Amino acid sequence: MTVDFAEHALARGNPVLVAVPGHKVDVIRTGLGAQAGQVSFADMAVAGRNPGRILPAVLIRFAEQHPGQRVSVIGEPTWAGRSAAEFPACVTHEALINEAFAGRDAEILCPYDISALDPAAIADAYSTHPLLRDSTRTWVNTGYEDPQATLARLNFALPAPFHAQRLSYALPEDLVMVRKFAASHAEAAGLSQDRIEALTIAVSELAANTTLHTKAPGEIAVWVEDGAFICQVTDSGYLSDPLAGRVPPSSMEVGGHGLVLVNQLTDLVRVHTSLLGTTIRLHQNLDVVA
Repeated sequence: MTVDFAEHALARGNPVLVAVPGHKVDVIRTGLGAQAGQVSFADMAVAGRNPGRILPAVLIRFAEQHPGQRVSVIGEPTWAGRSAAEFPACVTHEALINEAFAGRDAEILCPYDISALDPAAIADAYSTHPLLRDSTRTWVNTGYEDPQATLARLNFALPAPFHAQRLSYALPEDLVMVRKFAASHAEAAGLSQDRIEALTIAVSELAANTTLHTKAPGEIAVWVEDGAFICQVTDSGYLSDPLAGRVPPSSMEVGGHGLVLVNQLTDLVRVHTSLLGTTIRLHQNLDVVA
């Protein structure tokens, strides 16, 4: 199915991107044969390790490289081996694709291995795709859920555990203290220096937003859980745009780059937001070297 999709797109003159995890890149490349040279490939397990970076750094970037052309993309964000913490972020990504690509000429095929995935993951796939396809036909999905309903369903609280180390901050001059706090605990957890620096930049971006856009103090909490160092920032702000951090701001916009950068620098970003405040949880996996 994926090879057939790519071949038909190439026959129409569409630029084609195949972004699938690991060995599947080679499987599709082999299936395309000589035509593989006309296709762009990305290992989604690397480029999309954080589901929040798939839209800005993989899909939208490819579309913007081909202005005025219809692009065809095979993108597999969800596979067996994703952690339980990553699955909600994958579903959020899938729910936002159509909104993020509004006004762009594109077709995107999202393959799901139903033989390997948990039934809950398959159910989420059905809820986030307006069209379904198998080896013989394509049809309208009557079980498609409004993206806003999907996002609301996934917007659950992210409480820090009792044993987490915490630090409050309020002023711009407190950012130095925030960075030192995050870096020292990340080092103690065993993160490499490069990944400590990446996390520290991400945390500083979030804490700076607190000092710029809210009146109440913020809090940073850190702990280790399921093989990841977690750094969580909570403040009184409200994140109204579900695409924040998922779509690069236009060159005309002054702000908006911070959350995009945060997604690029960390392995997973989880968000809970309401009128009472926002929590953004950053994961940096301990078993990743670079």
